[in-house]
Amino acid sequence: MMLIADIQNPKMRNFEYYKNLGITIKKFTVKPSYSSPEKIIVDFMIDSGAVYSLVPKVQLEKMGIVPYKTMDFYLTDGTKITRTVGDAYFEYEGEGGSAPVVFGEEGDEPLLGATALESCGLVLNPYRREIYPMRMLML
Repeated sequence: MMLIADIQNPKMRNFEYYKNLGITIKKFTVKPSYSSPEKIIVDFMIDSGAVYSLVPKVQLEKMGIVPYKTMDFYLTDGTKITRTVGDAYFEYEGEGGSAPVVFGEEGDEPLLGATALESCGLVLNPYRREIYPMRMLML
């Protein structure tokens, strides 16, 4: 699971680079809550293998979203990083839901993980690089 992009590689800061690798990039709206008028539009790299989503800390703080805990994360190279985590409301084409959000530091790239996708009732088709409504089952 890649959580943070390699800031030493300028290609990694360019979403066109990701698209050429078959990575899915989509625009989602992020808000403090469902009814909040405050919102931002974020280009996310979609990673259904990642648990949490990441948004730059500066953008979250401007909307008044506050962290409630600190967590350690491990990068693909084994490096341990520490980030704060809060909650945000995510929306995509009329579907939305609340999920944990990691407060990204300088150099961290926006990432949308499985909890945000699932809370919105969405699923990623990695072959077509599209997002579809999830087939909901009550078990």
